[in-house]
Amino acid sequence: MRVARFSRDGILAYGIVDEDQLVVLDGHPLLNDYKTTGERLPLASVKLVAPTLPSKVVCVGLNYAEHAAEAGLDVPAEPALFLKPSSSVVGNGDAIVWPSQTERVDMEVELAIVIGAVAKNVTEANAPDVIWGFTIANDVSARDLQASDVQWMRAKGFDTFCPLGPWIET
Repeated sequence: MRVARFSRDGILAYGIVDEDQLVVLDGHPLLNDYKTTGERLPLASVKLVAPTLPSKVVCVGLNYAEHAAEAGLDVPAEPALFLKPSSSVVGNGDAIVWPSQTERVDMEVELAIVIGAVAKNVTEANAPDVIWGFTIANDVSARDLQASDVQWMRAKGFDTFCPLGPWIET
């Protein structure tokens, strides 16, 4: 199922993507607390927004050899984790604002895993139990700032530096 979050006449709602239409939902699909309204809208008639508003975005850096080599670094023994704040999230196709502090902004397409339950101490075996779906993320980075900082929060956490979507595939 493809779940989209959209705006129509300034009102946010969720819908299930059915080819070139949205089946409008009443309620929140992540909570499994929804029903269809019976209304169908052409996708072209609405503005798709970020399909979810996470409290934070947890990212793994240097997670494959080619990218690490490109950065002149080794793949670390433990995952290189960093966070993007919720203020960095925008919708697919929304403008990315270039901060005045940087001269080099790069973008990387990423597979985003949408966690649909409170998750702590998750093992590989029970990871599928907390995954609600998948979407596309754009990991936007101010590379010059990333190279000059000890950690990556500033370089990767600017507003608009995490476009998501266009929808979640459950």
